[in-house]
Amino acid sequence: MGVEQEHPGDERVARTGRPLDPRDYSRRTLLALERTYLAWWRTGLATLTVALAAARVVPELADAGTQWPYTVAGVGFAIVGIFCVAVGEYRRQVVARAIRRGDYVDFSPIISMILTGSAILLGVALIVIVLLNP
Repeated sequence: MGVEQEHPGDERVARTGRPLDPRDYSRRTLLALERTYLAWWRTGLATLTVALAAARVVPELADAGTQWPYTVAGVGFAIVGIFCVAVGEYRRQVVARAIRRGDYVDFSPIISMILTGSAILLGVALIVIVLLNP
């Protein structure tokens, strides 16, 4: 049988029946920030993996006559991967300071556009490379 809450409808009361410490909200938010930071790292590492595959593995498997377009695409993906890791660290620092101040910081629309544009450009470039180098 579980512990009964003093105020069943009160969300501030934990399962233990005691009120939550207001610092718990900041702690949970900081833990969510950490998970987001790790997601930036995973994205960066995955993009670096795509870079290696695009530049070295795919041309080898496809026995492509021309190597340089794959290398250029791979370098582009590597730059995006490094940028993701750097943005993740920058964002972690900015948001952590804002949380401690009790504030919120929007994600930069410029950084968002750079990442989105880069991904679209590199994706289209890979399609063109694959179609032109059978």
